[in-house]
Amino acid sequence: MEGLVHGQSPSLRINFYKKTCPNAEQIAHDIVWKHVANNNALPAKFIRMHFHDCFVRGCDGSVLLNSTANSTAEKDSIPNLSLSGFDVIDEVKTAIEKACPGIVSCSDIVALAARDSVAYQFKKPLWSVPTGRRDGSVSLASEVFANLPSPFSNFTTLVQNFANKGLDVKDLVVLSGAHTIGLGHCNLFSNRLYNFTGKGDADPSLNATYASFLKTKCTSQSDTTTTVPMDPDSGVSFDTHYYTILTQNKGLFQSDAALLTDKHSRNLVVKLLDSNTFFEDFGIAMKKMGNIGVLTGSAGEIRKKCSVVGS
Repeated sequence: MEGLVHGQSPSLRINFYKKTCPNAEQIAHDIVWKHVANNNALPAKFIRMHFHDCFVRGCDGSVLLNSTANSTAEKDSIPNLSLSGFDVIDEVKTAIEKACPGIVSCSDIVALAARDSVAYQFKKPLWSVPTGRRDGSVSLASEVFANLPSPFSNFTTLVQNFANKGLDVKDLVVLSGAHTIGLGHCNLFSNRLYNFTGKGDADPSLNATYASFLKTKCTSQSDTTTTVPMDPDSGVSFDTHYYTILTQNKGLFQSDAALLTDKHSRNLVVKLLDSNTFFEDFGIAMKKMGNIGVLTGSAGEIRKKCSVVGS
């Protein structure tokens, strides 16, 4: 099949909109780059948005829907309250609708925004994005906790979370590398700093010097607003530094440190210290993730407005 690539649904393909909306990807690219040029936090935001979309009901744009009078949407669940970048997605959607109304899905726009925002640093894309996803009509906050991996999870739980979505241990370790950019909220790791085992101590698997530094940023376990870079000293550069700090026991979350608790996973961490290996493997894993539970063909719909069903 034309344009079919590794790890991709037969109904998604590269340049899906080539005939129906030939400028769609360029429009998305230009708007995303314009915003990333002024806000280097956006690549992390869009990777996370795509990830949170795909892990709940598949990559169907359900994370973009607003709550309604009788239903609380994914967007308003606790893990998603810190998502942002929706305004940029809306701007892309508006521009594409102007060019070709009713053709390009919101779920595809999220997948493209993740790819294009990371590409800005390199002035070229690190992976290709097959398109042709359609938008779902259901978004339930109640489904988020059961489907999203937790920063408090151990290795076994993480592996199960990923396996539930058709992703393997390698995908887990490679996609965790997205933590090379972005911020972590204190309350998602401060349990590792204070009274971790009930003896007033820090998590012994966390670098002691780094734990002391983190205590100066997160002064209590009730702090829900302070953030710190997940990759100290390299928090806005998409690189292999996450794996470097991981080997120094400076992974911020328990779910980061968990990657060192399994032999196979630990070996992967060491391999991913090589930039070429990481960039290639990250692209492959993102394509696999972008293929979770996709709606294609006549399933789903093409929303006119990304936050509203049947718009």
